Amino acid sequence: MATQMRTQVAGTRAGQRGDVAPHKRMSPGRYMTELGWRHLVGVVAVVYAAFPLLYLISASLAERGTLTGSNDLFSTVSFNNYADLGDTLFWTWFGNTLLIAGITAIGTVLMGAAAAYAFSRFRFTGRRAGLTALLIIQMFPQMLAFVAIFLLLIGLGNVVPTLGLNSKIGLICVYLGGALGVNTFLMYGFFNTVPRELDEAAKIDGASHAQIYWTIILRLVSPILAVVGLLSFIATFGEFIIARVILQSESNWTLAVGLFGWVSDLLEAQWGLFAAGAVISAVPVLALFLFLQKYIVGGLTAGSVKG
Repeated sequence: MATQMRTQVAGTRAGQRGDVAPHKRMSPGRYMTELGWRHLVGVVAVVYAAFPLLYLISASLAERGTLTGSNDLFSTVSFNNYADLGDTLFWTWFGNTLLIAGITAIGTVLMGAAAAYAFSRFRFTGRRAGLTALLIIQMFPQMLAFVAIFLLLIGLGNVVPTLGLNSKIGLICVYLGGALGVNTFLMYGFFNTVPRELDEAAKIDGASHAQIYWTIILRLVSPILAVVGLLSFIATFGEFIIARVILQSESNWTLAVGLFGWVSDLLEAQWGLFAAGAVISAVPVLALFLFLQKYIVGGLTAGSVKG
């Protein structure tokens, strides 16, 4: 017994002094089997995703303004294509897109959060039927109804011109008309994770439903609000079909419609301007994602700690 205790004490002292036996290095075969193949897959995925971006940036910096001979990446570097954007309506389209996508994202978050809160916290007649209807409607993409939307806006424009064809407000209303659905279901599931005891405690303190919703619930579900807002902004930012049908004058076009107009005619396609515009168009989406990322990750981490 004394010998065993002396052995343990000696081992403890050796550990404190740092006299620990070094780890054996992995053999190449074992490393590739356990870790190396993951690194290899990661490198292939990064190269596969980065090559189109590098090709697009290289084409935007090409002097000829075409894709001919652009297989040699960055063989020529010129900012003429970016400078020529000032002679077009690109920045007008850029502003239109930011306005439409921003308002649509905010409206989608507000409408989806209100609907999700109602379905999650209240019990009313038609609640289950409403959830089922949203589930069925979201199976059909909004672009399937573009003919009906076109005819509806023609008739609506005769009464309220600001909501008819060739109206940015009309396009925003069309986008917000399809805001409910999958967004409501995403928020509905997240709202259900918030304990109802918080609502009851707030009611005891005299808070109304509006105060509970705006000051307590929305703060706790901020991660899903950021996710829905980001997804809505990205989807609206790059939407083409409905925008092309509704927006008819060139000054009201969005970036998706305007950039397509530059390359729609293959004989007169302006690929240099298209590439430069596409590079600049990616900046707002990337900036918004980087801005919201900390809120998403931070909110999820805080929620997991709270349990």
